[in-house]
Amino acid sequence: MDPIDIMRIALDEARKGFDEDEIPVGAVIARNGSVIAAAHNTNRAEKNPLRHAELTVIEKAAAHFKNERLAGCELYVTKEPCAMCAGAIIHSRLSRVVIGARDTRYGACGTVFSVCGNVSMNHVPPIEFGVLERESSEILKEFFKLKRTV
Repeated sequence: MDPIDIMRIALDEARKGFDEDEIPVGAVIARNGSVIAAAHNTNRAEKNPLRHAELTVIEKAAAHFKNERLAGCELYVTKEPCAMCAGAIIHSRLSRVVIGARDTRYGACGTVFSVCGNVSMNHVPPIEFGVLERESSEILKEFFKLKRTV
């Protein structure tokens, strides 16, 4: 699969989150173009602040490989990871991070904070922004617009 197709799967996950009244963020881990794991935010349903899509998909991929290191794997995520998730990306040694929309409030891959991409860290994965950015941004805008009208 190409990066656009993989990001579309992440967007499908974000839509699942939207339908479950979760902040609509979806994430996929792929290796050599094959999807290994997919997830969306479930922190509201599980009443657990750690249930971000990125952490869940990293856990699934680590279980799949029976290894905490995910070298050779790429993370596709619809919204720029927060500092917590960026730390997990570094510790799991993901080889690349592909991001749909920037997060101008909490983004930790260079937009607000530089956790991922920080050359003083022991692992610095390449980061690519803007893959299906419009679609990734729109689902977030729609979700929060609905929240403000309720």
